[in-house]
Amino acid sequence: MKVGLISDTHGLLRAEVFRVFAGVDVILHAGDVGTLDVLVELETIAPVHAVLGNTDPHSLRERIQDEVRLEQEGFDIVVVHGHLLGSPNARTLRAAYPDADIIVYGHTHRQRIDRIADCVIVNPGAAGPARFDLKPSVALMQIEQGREPAVDFVSL
Repeated sequence: MKVGLISDTHGLLRAEVFRVFAGVDVILHAGDVGTLDVLVELETIAPVHAVLGNTDPHSLRERIQDEVRLEQEGFDIVVVHGHLLGSPNARTLRAAYPDADIIVYGHTHRQRIDRIADCVIVNPGAAGPARFDLKPSVALMQIEQGREPAVDFVSL
């Protein structure tokens, strides 16, 4: 199963995302979506599971929550923005979600992948407006039951 990982769009969905996410089975958005239009546009690619970030408007609460938990290909996946943990990192995320096999988060705008025990913890970076001298990015994750998830970061 091919999964598109995206975060921190802040209302900007770049055209490159459609090319990079072509053929994904599902999209996980780790918060700071910005507008409902971002989710509607992503849904033209694949089903979307999204969470609220610290800058998201209250109006998005009707559509998305603070956390998503789902099972795909035998993996227990948690999607959060991470802001509720302060400054999220692999250790604090793993402690907060000890039963997860995969944790997807955002907030820091920095691409990162960590492995703690059997858990893969990934931040796809920020896909929206460029900030902090970081290139906008997303990630593609390949998951298959019985195999370790593979993650590739893609600069936009």
